[in-house]
Amino acid sequence: MGRRLIHGLSGATVFLVSVALLSVRHRGARETARYPGLREGMSQNPEQRSKASPEGRGGRRQEDPQVHRPEEYRTEGSLTLEDIFIAVKTTKRFHQSRMELLLDTWISRAREQTYVFTDEEDDALKRRMGDHAIFTNCSAEHSHPALSCKMAAEFDAFLASTQSWFCHLDDDNYLNPQALLKLLSAYSATWDVYLGKPSLNRPIRASEMLPNNQTKPVRFWFATGGAGFCISRKLASKMVPWASGRNFVSTSELIRLPDDCTVGYIIECKVGGHLLPNELFHSHLENLQLIPPSQLTQQVTLSYGVFENKLNVIELSGPFSPQKDPSSRFRSLHCHLYPDTSWCLQAAGW
Repeated sequence: MGRRLIHGLSGATVFLVSVALLSVRHRGARETARYPGLREGMSQNPEQRSKASPEGRGGRRQEDPQVHRPEEYRTEGSLTLEDIFIAVKTTKRFHQSRMELLLDTWISRAREQTYVFTDEEDDALKRRMGDHAIFTNCSAEHSHPALSCKMAAEFDAFLASTQSWFCHLDDDNYLNPQALLKLLSAYSATWDVYLGKPSLNRPIRASEMLPNNQTKPVRFWFATGGAGFCISRKLASKMVPWASGRNFVSTSELIRLPDDCTVGYIIECKVGGHLLPNELFHSHLENLQLIPPSQLTQQVTLSYGVFENKLNVIELSGPFSPQKDPSSRFRSLHCHLYPDTSWCLQAAGW
């Protein structure tokens, strides 16, 4: 009798443990479905990840964020480009050398969704962008207050719109609108979503100013503005107390860091959100020649500049030679994405 009772209890225990494990797996599956790529790790060496084991707010360990691989994306729902507010930050000095290139290439494919934020009136830019050229009263300096002033203008313009997503770009970025649409379609604007690419393999350290000349250390991840980043409307609405109007500049002064760092600080230290790094965003701070040419058309953003004292541009064959498309290779990239563009058809040998 006792032996049968023991066997019965053992069977019941096994059954309950099995049910519990199935429940845990079910909840995990739901979380993975909600945040695509949740099971992916950072695209860096294990040695680098072991060095980046910071503590988040309240002394808790903050885990490395996860990178989403291209093959993990899926398009869902009915998201269109009309749902995305694209902000490009520039300055009068680069209206001709940088903005003309963007206007001729990717902005021509997303003009109605794109707004250019600059610091000085320009009739040529106004003619091409109309009321999508926003002339702020911000300084033309490349200083923390000036950059934060423009970011505040971008953020407020998005809040006043009806779009579901806010995406920030610099004037040396090429945006692939279709790749962006595919990426954002894997998420919901009703979630707290902050997508971009960190320029560091660890959270940045800063000192937050407190009353009475006191400070406290803070650590947080941020997406570098040079690669572009996107924020859902739900998350943006939570950022309002620290990011709208003059509040953004004031918040930036608390940590004395640039605008992109301030965005990460607000999201991770004030709102309690988290960066979701994505390897499809690229800035001039990385070696762009390491991107395989066959994968260039899949990237969300690309850039150009100088890396390790050398010209840093993507490697791409035709239709324009490096002599005719030297500084960025954006015109050649645009022709690969949109071969029906009139000046692409006129390119020799294309």
